[in-house]
Amino acid sequence: MLEHDTAFYRTLWVPMTDKILIVDDEPDIRELLEITLGRMSLQTESAEDLTSARRLLATETFSLCLTDMRLPDGDGIELVEYIQNECKRMPVAVITAHGSTETAIKALKAGAFDFVSKPVDLQNLRNLVISALRLPQQDAPQDAVESTQGASAHTAISGQSASIRQLREQITKLARSQAPIYISGESGSGKELAARAIHQQSSRSNAAFIAVNCGAIPAELMESELFGHLKGSFTGANQDKQGLFQAAQGGTLFFDEIADLPLHMQVKLLRVIQEKAMRPVGSQREEAVDVRILSATHKHLAKEVELGNFRQDLYFRINVIELAVPSLRKRPEDIPELVLSLLQKIADENTAPVCNLSDEALAILQQYQFPGNVRELENILQRAATLCEDQTIQASNLEFISLPSSSPSPDTDEISPAPESDTPMAIAEDFSLEKHLEAIEIEAIEKALEETRWNKTAAAKKLGMSFRSLRYRLKKLGLN
Repeated sequence: MLEHDTAFYRTLWVPMTDKILIVDDEPDIRELLEITLGRMSLQTESAEDLTSARRLLATETFSLCLTDMRLPDGDGIELVEYIQNECKRMPVAVITAHGSTETAIKALKAGAFDFVSKPVDLQNLRNLVISALRLPQQDAPQDAVESTQGASAHTAISGQSASIRQLREQITKLARSQAPIYISGESGSGKELAARAIHQQSSRSNAAFIAVNCGAIPAELMESELFGHLKGSFTGANQDKQGLFQAAQGGTLFFDEIADLPLHMQVKLLRVIQEKAMRPVGSQREEAVDVRILSATHKHLAKEVELGNFRQDLYFRINVIELAVPSLRKRPEDIPELVLSLLQKIADENTAPVCNLSDEALAILQQYQFPGNVRELENILQRAATLCEDQTIQASNLEFISLPSSSPSPDTDEISPAPESDTPMAIAEDFSLEKHLEAIEIEAIEKALEETRWNKTAAAKKLGMSFRSLRYRLKKLGLN
């Protein structure tokens, strides 16, 4: 078995071209790591303390550093910080005591690529080394960042505003780590796009990126969906099923709307992150997990912790590093570039000519506050591209949830309130503005059709829209 593993790992890179620095004061640990890495066709150098490690780093070139946390003349965090300043392109991983979550998080925040716990699991160690050595050793040109690692034009993060440039720089840096990342931002702002960009620029780009909407999976099926199950493990389990963790092995698992994860599953997810192992439903043994965890939600996660809806220990574990995605109303200067990108995407998806946008229509879009962010902009352009004439979107083709503000205030996060009603509407926990507006639209259309005895031309006139627009809405709302 060992010979087979050795042969496999030797095929993953050019033999004897990478050198690993091992820093540990225990001779047995150093010997174990040297033997393991030697069987992967890697060269090694060893140091027993910080002083020796710094001396070697000053005179030799290494592709990776593995360091223990407790050293005779300091700790691993000091070495992580030293490497971050002196050898920025070299990943460093730390070896921590079993169950020392706080230490592992501290190391990741300091810039460590990843960590492995004692006693060292050799399979986890090999996975870590493989991922680290796949990282590019030089920075890619900034203009090429969004198109590397298989990224398509439709997954690039468009815009040249200061906030978007900063976001792209942060993504490039975070892609070199294995640390769990919490992506914050409003609904529709592009959190999944940021997660995909991190994956595409990482050492895991050749493996799967799987997005999980935690609010879309029934609570009773969540464990089976994430971890898989064995045949006969419960009623209806007629065959073995692979879970999402297994499907994402070697890649990235993105938990969207993680605030909706049931409490009992939060406990299980925490254990998987800490132990890097999971157990399928009905199985008696654990399986090693090599998956990077990214998560996001539009909710205020710290507030959910205060309310008791989200476990504090899991919050600290997934929020090692936070990446904030700016709202669209904070970067109106990016709208022209976003419009071009989205119109190209819409044309490609519909195998149709690319539409243009009139100057008046663009000016109106730049004044609008976009409560639904980039997703709302895409929806507006999708409708407008369907309704416009001669592939040119006019101001009259644009339809908004609320009217554009005549004096926009880009520095505020507040959205202009709708006119007050005599009977205020209660907002339920599961309220969806989009579904609410659809219900109002359906009611108005059905009433107009009934009053005109289902004469669509007359109904369109009654509703103050063109016949073509009504036909589009009927199709969209499933009223045909």
